[in-house]
Amino acid sequence: MSGGSGGFRCNRKLTLAMSGGFIILVIALTVGLCVGLSGSNDVTETEETPAFSIDHQANTFLLNGKPFRYVAGSFHYFRALPEAWRNRLRTMRAAGLNALDTYVEWSLHNPHDGEYNWEGIADLVKFLEIAQEEDFYIVLRPGPYICAERDNGGLPHWLFTKYPDIKVRTNDPRYIAEVSKWYAQLMPRLKHLLIGNGGKIIMVQVENEYAAYYACDHDYLNWLRDETDKYVENKALLFTVDIPNERMHCGKIDNVFATTDFGIDRIHEIDQIWKYLRSVQPTGPLVNSEFYPGWLTHWQEMNQRRDPQEVASALKTILSYNASVNLYMFFGGTNFGFTAGANYDLDGSIGYTADITSYDYDAVMDEAGGVTKKYELVKQVIGEVLDLPNIMLNPAKRLAYGKVELTPAMELLSAEGRAALSKGTPVKSEKPKSFEELDQYSGLLLYETPLPSLDLDPTLLQVEDLRDRAHVFVDQQLVGTLSREARIYALPLSKGWGSMLQLLVENQGRINFDRANDTKGIFGKVTLQLHNGGALPLENWTTTGYPLEAITIDSWRQKLPENAALDSSIAKQRLLRSGPILYTGSFQVSEVGDTYLNTAGWGKGVAYVNGFNLGRYWPLGGPQITLYVPNELLKVGSNSLVLLEYQRCNKTTNGSELPAVQFDAVAQLDGESSEAQK
Repeated sequence: MSGGSGGFRCNRKLTLAMSGGFIILVIALTVGLCVGLSGSNDVTETEETPAFSIDHQANTFLLNGKPFRYVAGSFHYFRALPEAWRNRLRTMRAAGLNALDTYVEWSLHNPHDGEYNWEGIADLVKFLEIAQEEDFYIVLRPGPYICAERDNGGLPHWLFTKYPDIKVRTNDPRYIAEVSKWYAQLMPRLKHLLIGNGGKIIMVQVENEYAAYYACDHDYLNWLRDETDKYVENKALLFTVDIPNERMHCGKIDNVFATTDFGIDRIHEIDQIWKYLRSVQPTGPLVNSEFYPGWLTHWQEMNQRRDPQEVASALKTILSYNASVNLYMFFGGTNFGFTAGANYDLDGSIGYTADITSYDYDAVMDEAGGVTKKYELVKQVIGEVLDLPNIMLNPAKRLAYGKVELTPAMELLSAEGRAALSKGTPVKSEKPKSFEELDQYSGLLLYETPLPSLDLDPTLLQVEDLRDRAHVFVDQQLVGTLSREARIYALPLSKGWGSMLQLLVENQGRINFDRANDTKGIFGKVTLQLHNGGALPLENWTTTGYPLEAITIDSWRQKLPENAALDSSIAKQRLLRSGPILYTGSFQVSEVGDTYLNTAGWGKGVAYVNGFNLGRYWPLGGPQITLYVPNELLKVGSNSLVLLEYQRCNKTTNGSELPAVQFDAVAQLDGESSEAQK
């Protein structure tokens, strides 16, 4: 055993007594069950048997002294509006689940250094209390790194503002200090919810799939175990989750219970998977902490689907081993705003790929919280091992509100656009500034520098390291697009095009898996090709930030004069040659229901309804065409819509009609011509 205290340790109480000059060592051992996990088969227990513990002889959990296993479902509170939490949880409970699994997102609660948010969608305590009311035990996963297909894996961007070379997920003293501050804010709020304090949190995770991370830093893991247990105080079981392979030892922590994760693609090797788990955790119950009934989807690829019957069959197989299991995801929800992350193929075959806004995940429930064929099949399997509660469901209606015409109201790069939506004073520097250097979470950065006289016609513009996508302008006229995803980092410029180079860079989402240190903007050199084959570095940049926060967009919209519109020559553009344009409109609602904003015909951008950022849309990239609009956002009467379009609007006539969008009753996540296939 190493590193001080750990979750549910096998403690032997030592007492020293002085008697007649002799030291008497009294070892108080209580016969019973070891609730600690060092990987040994010791059979001892703590002074008081906890409410939730492990029987290492019977290889089972014990809840209040009785054998227990859980069938849990993942639902992340930050992917649904608070008004929808109870409905989603009730639908999950109706399927027979007896436990809820959720991550805690550090970046949501701590968006800037020293700033904390516990309200609205960030009201974690309220979410967990509702879960308890709906009769769930809770598996809590506070990270601090969570992956979860969220921007930066849930780590705050400002860590890299404050410490540009910080080594996250390691024993770096700066990282340790910031995690300690964060846990001091988070953990005391949750103490009353721990099973040992009368609540229903039975398990608390330490880190997340750490064996997949390159560092394999056990000093860090041991510290994080102790820091977590400082607040948990043996009132819940500490555990880890790791991918089943030969590296599992890198994620195993002394005195912390080990679990694994796998989906239907590996069900044929389940016996080998349990062997991997037993190599680091010789006794105790078998647990699949992430059984995948679906999978994540990136832009510009096919939507990931998993056959419902295969999912139900695989779940039945897992349960046949008397294992506990969590279905990740049972309800996926939505990556509202700019919260979607990205992935990066470490072998370089694919490179950077951004996650779509929908986190439907082809989960057991759909993005709007509805039941599916997969739900019914999974429910049947769960009913074979757990009692099914009698719960009546009341799903929201899904309504089509039809066509909404939009008015082009403002160019983002105009003087008016800069004044209304840019962040503070533009920053002048020799090299381009990053999002993190400006303490900007997401949105856009505009980089501008004077163009020297071109040596060649055309001359090649080269951006050494772009993260992630840049629209290139000369004198505010579009000349091309650079893309990290497409690995296009250069384009030609011709003489006579103008004197000011402008690179409008979009943050498409920080990498969430493994790396979690994906800083954004322009890095390295920006150069022009010279006649002699050399390269001329471009320096003396002005950087302007556009965070595109919902409150700023809505404030601008509310101040718009009636009938505000752009000059007709600009308004008639289908291809946005002079930069992004904000389009505004309104639509009437007589009955409130869930709906889907259909962006077919548009290019790429961000959508806002009633001052709420629905997220990124990119129908040109696909496969997601519609954005989910929760009924909780809408009201009877007039509702507002703003599109910030980067590339093109959907006008198909010569300016005789306004561009438009459609609100549909059906999601389109599989391309323009498809419907949900659940």
